[in-house]
Amino acid sequence: MTTQTEQEFMIDCIMSDLTAYLMHDYDMTLEKALSTIYNSEYYDRLNNTDSGLYCESSPYNYHYLQHEIESNRTA
Repeated sequence: MTTQTEQEFMIDCIMSDLTAYLMHDYDMTLEKALSTIYNSEYYDRLNNTDSGLYCESSPYNYHYLQHEIESNRTA
């Protein structure tokens, strides 16, 4: 069982990786990447420790965020 501090650390690490992925893959600025994450439905799920997403790898989590981004794009 992980402590709240450990969970927060794991979420912070994932957030750092996701920000870098967005900056690279979508050519986003740091501010835009963070805004994209913080304003996503995915972010709520990541912070809900019952979801268990914080225990998964960054690439695994990025898949969910990418899906949300791609689904919300308008033509």
